[in-house]
Amino acid sequence: MKSYQLVEKTIRGENPGQTPLYGWVSANLSEQISKEFGSVEKFEDHYRFDMAHLFGGPGCFDQEAIRKVREQEGEVTPEALLSIPLLPVDNMADYENIKAGLEHHRAQRERFCYVQTNGIFEALNDPFGIEDHLCWMALYPEELKEVYARQAQWNRKFAEHCIELGVDMVHVSDDWGAQKSLMFSKEMWWDMIYPNHKVTADFVKSTGTFLSLHSDGHVAPVLDGVVKLGYDVVHPWQETAGMDYQMYLDQYQDKLAILGGICVQSTLGFGDLPRLEREIRRVFGLLKGKRWMCCTTHFVQDHCSMEELVFAFDLAAKLARE
Repeated sequence: MKSYQLVEKTIRGENPGQTPLYGWVSANLSEQISKEFGSVEKFEDHYRFDMAHLFGGPGCFDQEAIRKVREQEGEVTPEALLSIPLLPVDNMADYENIKAGLEHHRAQRERFCYVQTNGIFEALNDPFGIEDHLCWMALYPEELKEVYARQAQWNRKFAEHCIELGVDMVHVSDDWGAQKSLMFSKEMWWDMIYPNHKVTADFVKSTGTFLSLHSDGHVAPVLDGVVKLGYDVVHPWQETAGMDYQMYLDQYQDKLAILGGICVQSTLGFGDLPRLEREIRRVFGLLKGKRWMCCTTHFVQDHCSMEELVFAFDLAAKLARE
């Protein structure tokens, strides 16, 4: 079975017994991995990763214009941001990195490829700053809804171009969670975030393409909304933020697949190999054969040694394929 077929079956709840394997390893450890394996690509080949996380495409904000507003006004308000046009989304020359990733991972290695795309909240933390953004949600909700609606249309068009290029899944990155709760109220999520995610979600699902959500932290209060939007996959389902796997197995395994399982906040990168082994085996014991793709919960941090990284993926690859 091809890697992309294994992932597709797993997302659909037709897992044949093997677990798809992946890891967010490159952001902080590229140099160390390259020294040990020759390149990150050789590390991915060594462990026969079944998936690939693609980045690229155009940016949506004119950073120079935002900088000028911030210098002049001291802050970027929703009204000020609406005065700055979003950058073009239709220039296909901006998608070369995605095309190259698809050629390397999908065409040559038959991996399941998903592409990073903007959410609504996280994307706008860039021009606003997260502290001001949270304030604007309370102070200027109507103006912010205009900002969100504009962003939603840009995001939808970005997703359309990625699907035209041949990605297997559109991956929407939109951090909503703190350690014990959402960063804003559940009511705000339904009023402001949900309708604007729906713009992209409805389009992606209409094409038959898989749709996944990345959101760190505790997002349990809005999981029913995530299901209603049509998301097929959630990353990471963060145990350390109070989202235990039993809740998933009891309430959501018939609705969603999980990407994750190797926690970078509590498990990988702490120099305790016996504990690392116990934790990886525990998660495999709970989730193997379910709608689960084994992956790190976020980018592996630079305090993780190569010895520990290799130990973790040696074990995960063995358990995934035995």
